[in-house]
Amino acid sequence: MIRRLWKKEKDGSLEEQVALVQEGDEELQNHLIKKYQPFIAKSVSEVCKRYIDPTKDDEFSIGLMAFNEAMHSYSADKGSSFLSFAKLVVKRKVIDYIRYDRNNPVVASLDQEYEDDEQMENPQEVKAAKERYQSETESWYRRTEIQDFSEKLKEYKLSFQELTEVAPKHRDARESAIHVARTVYHHEEMREFVLEKRKLPMKQLINEVEVSKKTLERNRKFVLAIFIILNEDYVYLKDYIKGVGL
Repeated sequence: MIRRLWKKEKDGSLEEQVALVQEGDEELQNHLIKKYQPFIAKSVSEVCKRYIDPTKDDEFSIGLMAFNEAMHSYSADKGSSFLSFAKLVVKRKVIDYIRYDRNNPVVASLDQEYEDDEQMENPQEVKAAKERYQSETESWYRRTEIQDFSEKLKEYKLSFQELTEVAPKHRDARESAIHVARTVYHHEEMREFVLEKRKLPMKQLINEVEVSKKTLERNRKFVLAIFIILNEDYVYLKDYIKGVGL
């Protein structure tokens, strides 16, 4: 068995191994879950902000299930690496677990007596705490997405600093560039070109959009950045362009 697994790892990339798992290779599935436990524990600890003990912490179990779910739901067509995708899935599942756990505490027995009314939680304080936690969680989500987006930009030889410099200043120009990005993303052939070459198919794109070549060249980096957002599993970043460029 070990020799078979070694051959699968040697002959194929991680993405190809995940494809085999999706085809029903349970042996490889269990092997990958075991092999990537350190990766899972690290991803979970980044959410919990503390050391994660795989033998004791429930969050680690959530991470294992999320990693397994990521293997079965991953699609190489989206262009992101499996580990990049799995990391987002693991973190989001752990956050959802923590949120549910905190919002659904163990209910005390109705027969329980309190020695002092002050021991009872103040409903307003509880509400404020939940709202604060929700706000902090959403902020963390945004930071995580931005960090992942920053890493993804590097694959296209882009950076946040460049985007701030090249982003269209006028609203109409921005909307036009976002429309171009959507056109590329929804066009299968052009989308595959970008994912493979990490650049825009300028010759083909000129015939698909009513934008001059000069304008496309000027907004090339911004269009690529929007394409990345559309192609990745970014919940909050996509909110920024929702309804724009349609």
